[in-house]
Amino acid sequence: MGRFGAFAGIAVIFTVVLSACSGGGGTPGTVLPGSGASSEVTSSSTVSSLPFAGAPKVQNPLPATVLSGDPCVDALNSEQVTAALGVSVQGKREKMATGPFCSWANSSPASGAQITVGYDTSTHTGLSSVYQNTKPQSNTWKELSVEGFPAAAHDSAQDHCHISVGLADDLSVQVGGFLSRAKTGELDPCEAAAKVAGAVVTTLRQKA
Repeated sequence: MGRFGAFAGIAVIFTVVLSACSGGGGTPGTVLPGSGASSEVTSSSTVSSLPFAGAPKVQNPLPATVLSGDPCVDALNSEQVTAALGVSVQGKREKMATGPFCSWANSSPASGAQITVGYDTSTHTGLSSVYQNTKPQSNTWKELSVEGFPAAAHDSAQDHCHISVGLADDLSVQVGGFLSRAKTGELDPCEAAAKVAGAVVTTLRQKA
């Protein structure tokens, strides 16, 4: 089954849920304070003691090579982005302290839909630093499983949510999703973001 075929069943959910973004908690396309792990590279002794801070152990880890590429290319293919946003758009690349970051946006005034994906390639602490640094500051914290990988929903407001997924004890990916004004208050933004995270994890798994 091709990449797009794997997500055909959830494409409609993406289009409906992530149909427009609005304010109220952060500017779409930016990493909110606390939405990623610390940018400091930890020592080898810290890495050897992973996981820490209450983070769950990743039972079936993916290799670091899955995050060696460009999230604008590797995280979601063009068909998946079109299904999610309703239009074909190019991802906007940025370099964050934790690693490469990409955002896709429908710039139509009637939409404004957006998805963001960030690879944590610098901390080498996976979900541990998210539990240590992000959890205490987050207004929302919910542990969940994304395609069999441990994850946490955080930095949520009525219209948006961020999901951190542990791909290995020392590897994580951050996914953001933004609800439409029409759906704000009706749908759980963390459930919407988790759908996007599931698509990203499934795509990255194909690189392993």
